[in-house]
Amino acid sequence: MPLSLGDPNPHPLDIALGRNIRLRRKSLGMSQSALGEAVGLTFQQVQKYERGKNRVSFSKLAGIATALQCKISDLIEGLEDGEDTSDGHEKSTLLGETGALELLQTYAAVKSPRLRRAIISLAKGLSDNPDESLIEEGSAAVPRPAREARTRWRRRGQA
Repeated sequence: MPLSLGDPNPHPLDIALGRNIRLRRKSLGMSQSALGEAVGLTFQQVQKYERGKNRVSFSKLAGIATALQCKISDLIEGLEDGEDTSDGHEKSTLLGETGALELLQTYAAVKSPRLRRAIISLAKGLSDNPDESLIEEGSAAVPRPAREARTRWRRRGQA
């Protein structure tokens, strides 16, 4: 995709770089304000970098990498022609969702396989896509309505 000076849309490379910065920052439990303070930016500027709205200069990228305790190459890893060519593109996009990393960290702290399946069942039941809600039983995935999953959880809480 050629660069255009008047193009109001962020370039895919800027978006992908911003996503990588956000994932690294969140994995460290660092706020946008803390990152901004470490590199001489406001949290709004960090937010614009993470969304790809503003381009990150190389000198700022070096400062951001230092603040995030990683190499520059870690932040640009997997970027090629504006696309994340690794199989993890969809997963990294999902991890970029607000609260996703915290949910994953909390899930990882649950050691019981039965409770982990219950958490997945609840999350799928609460999903905005009830047709896609699947409860895994063994190796086969069996569709189950979202309402039934919510009802089971209500009953469990009353017991």
